[in-house]
Amino acid sequence: MPLPNFFILSAGKSGTTALYETLKGHPEIYLCPIKEPHFFAWEREPPIFPGPGGMIPRKAWVWQSREYLQLFAPVTTQRAIGEASTGYLYSPDTALRIHKNLPHCRLIAVLRQPAERAYSSYRFNVQLNIEPARTFAEALADEPARMQKGWYPALFYKIHGSYHAQLSVYYDLFPREQIKVYLYEDWKNTPQAMLRDLFRFLEVDENFVPEIRRSNVTLLPKIPRLHNLATHPARIEERIPFLPAFARRVVVSALRRIDSKFNLAPPPPLDPEIRARLTEDYREDILKLQDLIGRDLSHWWKT
Repeated sequence: MPLPNFFILSAGKSGTTALYETLKGHPEIYLCPIKEPHFFAWEREPPIFPGPGGMIPRKAWVWQSREYLQLFAPVTTQRAIGEASTGYLYSPDTALRIHKNLPHCRLIAVLRQPAERAYSSYRFNVQLNIEPARTFAEALADEPARMQKGWYPALFYKIHGSYHAQLSVYYDLFPREQIKVYLYEDWKNTPQAMLRDLFRFLEVDENFVPEIRRSNVTLLPKIPRLHNLATHPARIEERIPFLPAFARRVVVSALRRIDSKFNLAPPPPLDPEIRARLTEDYREDILKLQDLIGRDLSHWWKT
């Protein structure tokens, strides 16, 4: 049974989905059909977390070995076999599990300016309707309490930006030549050059030119209550029990179209003061990260 020989470790909202979709176009690369199976994130069945979104890991992640292996059964002649799970960067136990099972695999990370990544993650959770805080500042203030209560880790924002602390675990376990780190700016500004380098790293045809697929763009609701209803159809139907079933379905469908077409819009930019304060909090980690990956990150301080 084929096994993955590379992993994309990037933190959420760092371009992972777009990179995943783009790499799928290369004929010598096979990517797991389920993005983010998170198989190595937990030793056994994922827990049900308290708080919003707590059922997502149990419902969406793959934790049984047989089911995980079946994801790679369609591999034929592809040389690079991989998967992308954002939770792999955050958990140090994940690095140990991957090394124990696949010590010769290659590891890819895309790192985004940590304050901007945190804000983008917050906006995404608002769009998913699992973020209870009305503002990013409120969510940051709530983070210590959320961690103490053991909430779903995707609702932590600041802690996921400590890239040096997270990546150093992998560098301690794996040879440096098995790790490739890119910056979000590489993917955003010079994607073809980054892809050629990545293809060389994976030892596949570097001259193949894939279609760049930008995806997973976050939009925020102008009217949160409407978005809340549109993303929970059962709540709509509870309010109109007097209508026949087919009519309720029509109402649900109409509200979802209205929400998608008219209610969702690009979010406002990150408040410069919050960005500056968060970036300063990351200063020591960023300086260590520069030495670890050999990249100048001075542009991360600029607004």
